[in-house]
Amino acid sequence: MTILVAAACGGDDGGGGGGGTPDGGGGGGTPDGSITPPADGFQIVTTDVTIPAGGEETWCYFFQTPNTGELGITRWESAMTPGSHHMIVYFTDQAAGTPGTLEEGCGSLSQIWTYASQTPTQTFQMPDGVGMTVPPGQYGFIEMHYLNVTDEPLAAHVTLNGVAFAPGVPYTKAAAYVTYNTNINIPPGTPQQPATATATGSCDVSPAAKFFTLSTHAHKRAVRTEVRDGASMVFQSTDWEHPGSMDWSAEPFYSFTSGKIDYRCDYSNPEARTVRTGNSAETDEMCMAVGYFFPATGPKMCLNSTVVR
Repeated sequence: MTILVAAACGGDDGGGGGGGTPDGGGGGGTPDGSITPPADGFQIVTTDVTIPAGGEETWCYFFQTPNTGELGITRWESAMTPGSHHMIVYFTDQAAGTPGTLEEGCGSLSQIWTYASQTPTQTFQMPDGVGMTVPPGQYGFIEMHYLNVTDEPLAAHVTLNGVAFAPGVPYTKAAAYVTYNTNINIPPGTPQQPATATATGSCDVSPAAKFFTLSTHAHKRAVRTEVRDGASMVFQSTDWEHPGSMDWSAEPFYSFTSGKIDYRCDYSNPEARTVRTGNSAETDEMCMAVGYFFPATGPKMCLNSTVVR
């Protein structure tokens, strides 16, 4: 998921599949990035961005949803063309840019993380009777991280569907819980003797919150990520790019009985330079836990070990 920054990029001891968390492989995409618009809900198609051969760029596409009444989103769907590494959907209280326009080099932890994907196509179905609220004319932006590993320029874009409950159908509100660590500092190493480091955080969470999916996000120097509930291991992965997710599709779902989400990332750095927290999947690192829960009054963001939203 995440938040975030340019945050979601991408064995799996947690099990399950992709959800709205940042998971899956980079650099893929559907040939035209198209999906059928929903009967109830909305579709957003971003403007093409041309990525040069070997280029890595982050862009934001600003939008305002077309709905004139409140929507309850029961399912997110997305598709990305080749050259797309990941996408993150943020909601904002006000317009962060003119709807329908693009901006390069964007990303922010201060916005409302709503959905993320790092697979060419993804469907994120919420549990029965659970949905995310989209107010009328919701402002937001889609952050798109592009990585062109080919020898030719690529025109890339993404498509997002918000599939809604039929008007008048009641639902329980869900939201994202995202953690982010700004203190990553991995010393220089060598291929023969990689340097090691660890990033951790411990975030307050209500034991009444019911999580239905959970994953982690880190970059390529991460050799292990995990999420614990006290002494209990909830999720772990040794694959930074395809961490997978832990999914709970029915009651009782999962609640953190300790009242804490403890997350950790272990790193191994073979490069002759210090690596710190940052957006680039190639040059920087991240350590995040991303989950979705209900009942919710709004999204939660934990920076290092402090809940800031």
